[in-house]
Amino acid sequence: MHRPLLFHQPHHPTFMRVIVLSSGGKDSCYAVWWALMKGWKVCGIVTINITGDDSMMFQVPATSIAGLQASSGGIPWFQVNVEGDEETEIEELESKLRPIFDGTNNPIPQQIWTTDEFEEVCNFNVNLTQPIVKLVPGQTIDAIVTGALRSDYQKTRIEQMAQRLGIKSFCPLWHHNPLNHMRDLVNHGFELLFCSVSCDGLNEDWIGKKLDMSSLAELELLAEKNRFSIDG
Repeated sequence: MHRPLLFHQPHHPTFMRVIVLSSGGKDSCYAVWWALMKGWKVCGIVTINITGDDSMMFQVPATSIAGLQASSGGIPWFQVNVEGDEETEIEELESKLRPIFDGTNNPIPQQIWTTDEFEEVCNFNVNLTQPIVKLVPGQTIDAIVTGALRSDYQKTRIEQMAQRLGIKSFCPLWHHNPLNHMRDLVNHGFELLFCSVSCDGLNEDWIGKKLDMSSLAELELLAEKNRFSIDG
């Protein structure tokens, strides 16, 4: 499981107001961090919850951990339920995001996720030590940020959706060198644990192992030998 990261808003001037699409995984976390390091205002983290069996676009399991990550940095969180049908899922997402993008800069009263509400969407018991603020409609958003690595299918559809919404789309990890990306995660202080393995060359001994330069060197050798993508 990816541990919630501390995302603190920087104190220098805001240049752009963005939301980040996040599954709670390492690349989504990097996208949030990247936007903050740009000096942008991260107005919210948006997580897609697939209510069907699968999705061509979005991650399915354990995505609600993004709510805890948002809470750790005081960033509002919004979960969007999407059925996951290949023909309609991006249109579903767009229709549920549009009220947020069509808003104004008028102040909005904070709304907090209750423990019962959050446990209902994540399906496990939690002890919320910090509140999870809801991202509510009525804000001006300039752009959407995603952590996509190589999926043209995903990137193209997000960009087309952003164009229809009248906002920009940023994909900071697009086609990054896989090994350099993993090194960047370690060097920038991300604390990552392996929560599952599903390829030749990796066994159950990797479950729970922390990603550091030592384990990354071992992973690099195994990836070369067994021909799997080192960055997942």
